[in-house]
Amino acid sequence: MNAFTAALLADALLVLHVAIVVFVVGLVPLVLIGGAKDWFWVRKRNLRIPHLALMLFIATQTWLGRLCPLTVWEQALRATAGQTTYRESFIEHWLTRLLYWNAPAWVFVAVYTAFALLVAWAWWWVRPGKAPSGRDHT
Repeated sequence: MNAFTAALLADALLVLHVAIVVFVVGLVPLVLIGGAKDWFWVRKRNLRIPHLALMLFIATQTWLGRLCPLTVWEQALRATAGQTTYRESFIEHWLTRLLYWNAPAWVFVAVYTAFALLVAWAWWWVRPGKAPSGRDHT
């Protein structure tokens, strides 16, 4: 793979990574608000199962002390592209600052665990599959 292709794929992975973060984080308030307002779509299993699975995967990875596979893949592509922290693309520069934070590992374990518990609580409070009226909206 040439350096240009590797850099392009690394940028695409970073965009995907940010989209996953937005999905995982952004869906929680929507589910909680939607549960209170009886929005049927927040109970759809095909939305909630991937959400819960992603958050459990993320929390498990941090408990095991492992980096996200997307991070590992992106870094490998950047190395193939010959990129360093001082020479980065526009997308990498801005999205990286949104996604990656410099903090001790225990902070990430605590935050991801708490967020996983919040997602599980939202699953219990706004149960997928059945609307409060008893109609199945799946």
